[in-house]
Amino acid sequence: MTELSFIQTPNTLNVRSQTGARSCSYDSAKFLKFLRVCGWRSEYESVNALLKHLWRKSRSEASRKAYLRQIYLLCSSTSLTPDELIKLPKKKIEEIVQDYADQYNDGRHSIRYVNNIIHLLKGFFKANGFKRSNALEIESHYMPSRYRKRPEYIPKKHEIYAMADSACSLRDRAIILTLYSSGLRNATLRAVLYRDVEEELKRGIDNVMIPVYPEMKLVEPNACKNNIPYYTFICDEATQATRLYLREREEKYGKVMPNEPLFASDYNQVPREERDSKIMSPRQLQKVVKHAAKRARLPQWQYVTPHCLRKAFETVLHSELIDGGRLDPKIQEFFMGHILPGSEDAYFNKMDVEYLRAEYSKLNFGRVVVENKFKILRMAVARAFEGTGIDPDKVIEEYVRMRQDNIKEKP
Repeated sequence: MTELSFIQTPNTLNVRSQTGARSCSYDSAKFLKFLRVCGWRSEYESVNALLKHLWRKSRSEASRKAYLRQIYLLCSSTSLTPDELIKLPKKKIEEIVQDYADQYNDGRHSIRYVNNIIHLLKGFFKANGFKRSNALEIESHYMPSRYRKRPEYIPKKHEIYAMADSACSLRDRAIILTLYSSGLRNATLRAVLYRDVEEELKRGIDNVMIPVYPEMKLVEPNACKNNIPYYTFICDEATQATRLYLREREEKYGKVMPNEPLFASDYNQVPREERDSKIMSPRQLQKVVKHAAKRARLPQWQYVTPHCLRKAFETVLHSELIDGGRLDPKIQEFFMGHILPGSEDAYFNKMDVEYLRAEYSKLNFGRVVVENKFKILRMAVARAFEGTGIDPDKVIEEYVRMRQDNIKEKP
């Protein structure tokens, strides 16, 4: 059983400075200056009350940014400071917030976005005493079931492999195969560091484990959604593609350092010598996927996003395994990074990495049937020689060699 080393990451605090992933420009200097914010404190008492609440609740940089942005925009539209806003009568505040949110329901913004504005601003006022009987009464907008502002297209397995084969570079090919076979979110994939997978890549493991942990937020604030630690794996072909990409990267830029992003930015506005230490932007990753879909001539390539590949991964989790069985629903939820319902999460054995790796290896990622048949054979041989120290691959090679010799000897 492999120890879950990702739960304790002693060098995580060094990530920010060494990756260059976050800079002072990440949070807009404009609204930070306007709201007099420095870190988790503000000179405005009302904003400070909100920041204290967020610090106690989650300490999420992404949430901090989202709240502050909406407070800034509301203040700008009313020409009032945050402290002046909370001193207004309740009815006046309700009128201001309702009118401010309603203006975004213009067809260009999604209903989800409009309702999120209402949620964020109500949270600000709630942190300043507008709660319980004094809570603001603001109408949210009706959102139909399965509502989506932007259409999406979830590619099928053969289309995803066509995307990988059509990718513009070894990096892009590795990214597409990793997104598909791990189910990682956009922000999470971009926050993965080389050190997270270095050991298993060097050991020659086929299904490399990718850990997801809260400290990733120091690299990318939106990584590790809801601070839920978990891990997933990547398929054999994704592992091979990643090794090829890293080999090419070493030839171009020199040795890959542990605290550098696994998939570095290639943005041509960044100096060449610094590209391997910069993480990709969300838009860059979206372009990688979309361009690959276009080059693969998918009929609806413009609607393929990184999140569509996560949904394609979920489809694989629910599908029949290569041995004809089905993956335990609890394992499916864990690989998606979801919390199991009720007390199930507390009793789910997350520590047995090798068991979960073995279960993952049964997922149907093979391009053709023969690949899956070989994987079934290898698993059976591995089980037969478990604990003996005998390499199952060598056993299979010796058997194939023996069969070939027997065929040659026949008249």
